[in-house]
Amino acid sequence: GGWYCFNRENCHTRYDTMRRLMSSSEWPATRVGTGILSSQPEENPHWWNANMVFIPYCSSDVWSGASSKSEKNEYAFMGALIIQEVIKELVGKGLSTAKVLLLAGSSAGGTGVLLNVDRVAEQLEEMGYQGIQVRGLADSGWFLDNKQYRRTDCIDTITCAPTEAIRRGIRYWNGIVPERCKLQFKEGEEWNCFFGYKIYPTLRCPVFVVQWLFDEAQLTVDNVHLTGQPVQEGQWLYIQNLGRELRNTLKDVTASFAPACLSHEIITRNHWTDIQVKGTSLPRALHCWDRSLHESNRNGKAPLKGCPIHLIDSCPWPHCNPSCPTIRDQFTGQEMNVIQFLMHMGFDVQKMAQQQGLEPSKLLGMLSSGN
Repeated sequence: GGWYCFNRENCHTRYDTMRRLMSSSEWPATRVGTGILSSQPEENPHWWNANMVFIPYCSSDVWSGASSKSEKNEYAFMGALIIQEVIKELVGKGLSTAKVLLLAGSSAGGTGVLLNVDRVAEQLEEMGYQGIQVRGLADSGWFLDNKQYRRTDCIDTITCAPTEAIRRGIRYWNGIVPERCKLQFKEGEEWNCFFGYKIYPTLRCPVFVVQWLFDEAQLTVDNVHLTGQPVQEGQWLYIQNLGRELRNTLKDVTASFAPACLSHEIITRNHWTDIQVKGTSLPRALHCWDRSLHESNRNGKAPLKGCPIHLIDSCPWPHCNPSCPTIRDQFTGQEMNVIQFLMHMGFDVQKMAQQQGLEPSKLLGMLSSGN
């Protein structure tokens, strides 16, 4: 992951300020895998001993581009081709004997999974490896093309409405979207395929969707900036509504994990085992999903008892789930508990209690226990 750029100006800025996202020249020689990439069983209970390949992001095109450097364009955008080349190379390194290939990514990499998972499966089939089951794991890449809280002019990735930024990006990168999704939309409307809830129904490969209900990157592009100022009522309602809208888009997603937290990305964080939805952790849910795909290949049985794979929080505001990652005050760096955080957000306990028909003390009790 790492956002993207969609025109000459903001790609120049990105090259000057975040070169590691545009060129491999300054990449470290080694990295330590964390979260799902860790080789420690305590941190990565089910896949610690899997073969892992980490593909860093330097194409700035949400893994969709297919344009080489030219007179007109000083940058090359090759995200879609990078993935194809990596797969080609891995076949000679043992992928040819694999049973399962899990394509996983976070943020722009999560959207990249949705855009590429079927293409990887087709590529392997064409190469004669029909036996490899290709699956996707998309973390924090399921964005909504919703109405922004405040409209702003499209200057850079942060201020531009998501649909407009992608619309410009596709043209600039010569972006590729999967054929089956493309066919659902008119020519020139391919940008729709960058939004999870629109591309998901067209995918053939099984995909597990991990998405915070209050994703910080989504709030940023929607122009809700949670700085030190208390949140105004309009913002508070907007945030709650965002959680509702997101929850709705996930209701038909077979395998999903959506905690009601304000955060962004999780699978490569070392605290990824701590977050729970309805008492189930993410590694456990992924393990259940793995087993359910294994079982259904054998006999098409009903889902495994006590092994849930559709986990979505139903409580209505950020951090109403007590296992959410710790929040820190952006200015002091101090840890905050849920009540401090809500007060900081301008949450009015008296008023909220009235709306819910509760005593304020009862509401506070519920908040601190995360009910």
